[in-house]
Amino acid sequence: QVHMVESGGGLVQAGDSLRLSCAAFGHTFSNLAIGWFRQAPGKEREFVATVSRTGVSTYYRDSVKGRFTISRDNAKNTVYLQMNSLKPEDTAVYYCAARLYSTANYSGAYPYWGQGTQVTVSS
Repeated sequence: QVHMVESGGGLVQAGDSLRLSCAAFGHTFSNLAIGWFRQAPGKEREFVATVSRTGVSTYYRDSVKGRFTISRDNAKNTVYLQMNSLKPEDTAVYYCAARLYSTANYSGAYPYWGQGTQVTVSS
């Protein structure tokens, strides 16, 4: 069983930055690909970004490319999502998720999930 804990959410204004953190416990962290997803009220959960086990490969949804950066520190069992130039449409609960070995860009591929952290961007 992998336990995931997100932190770093909050209320910011459009154009501001936030950094989310995701810590994972219960499995060898370097064996886990990590993804970030988000869910806005009344909408389905959507893929945001994912990072490979080594951190070398990253993938993003189009709407966050150039603004968001996913990274990881395997020594700290932590993945980060740096979010710059935030927009009101980025408002959502952000979840991190883990799966063994390879990355994926759909939520069904991830068996382990955190509780989520709220990000609210005001205009």
